[in-house]
Amino acid sequence: MPKLNVKSSRKVYRIADKWAKTNVMLQDKGLRSFIPVTRRFNQSTFRSMLQRYRMVYVKPTFGSLGRGVMRVEKRAGGTYSYQLGGRRRSFKSFDALYRAVKQDTLGKSYLVQQGIHALGYEGRSYDLRVVVQQSPSGGLEATGTVARVAHPGKIVTNGSQGGTILPAEQVLGISTSPLQRVKLLRTIDQIGVNTMKRLRRRYPRLKEIGLDVAIDRNHHPWILEVNTTPDHCPFAILQDQTMIRKIIDYGSRYGRRYRLKCFKAKTTL
Repeated sequence: MPKLNVKSSRKVYRIADKWAKTNVMLQDKGLRSFIPVTRRFNQSTFRSMLQRYRMVYVKPTFGSLGRGVMRVEKRAGGTYSYQLGGRRRSFKSFDALYRAVKQDTLGKSYLVQQGIHALGYEGRSYDLRVVVQQSPSGGLEATGTVARVAHPGKIVTNGSQGGTILPAEQVLGISTSPLQRVKLLRTIDQIGVNTMKRLRRRYPRLKEIGLDVAIDRNHHPWILEVNTTPDHCPFAILQDQTMIRKIIDYGSRYGRRYRLKCFKAKTTL
């Protein structure tokens, strides 16, 4: 089992290690088809992943708010493009690319993840944030789903990075029929609940998680990341307060309190 980085108290139980969480989730056969291929970052795995998928994300093993996430693509002709934040660079060789990416990891542990060619909204990338919580009855329930749309020119969707928060139904409505949308959101809710069940087998004190889910062009959902102390600001700034009220209510039952002073994320493009 990978080395863990867990912070716990009566109210908060945090598993910060993305590699550990991924390995626990992969033990569930039903979840495997929703998890992008993920490896520890080194020169060999970086090269092989780029060769196979043409696009990958390089992300910190320990990190949050989209900081340090890089997108790398192998172009036709053997050149490479690389983006970190708003900075884009091009390279003619893999070795030059690797040196630059390695330098930007700042000596920290990183992962390389299969890139997903996800659906967009008005020319911007987006993902869905799905919250799953322990319900007052002791079961597990998906209590909210919202769309996070990336700032133009950015590769991450976090509100702290200039992302925009919109209702999931609005964003999915561009590419799905009403029936497809209902079925897809139900599927994502079930994926979230199943993810929580699997993680709780290893971390039984978990009470809530937030999944970041991308939808590819075939409407297949992919779990990009699982947060064990999710930020609920995306729900707090929506005009419809139904979901955030439920999230706060459920959280109060197991002693969680939320800081919801949300100033960075927007609700309009």
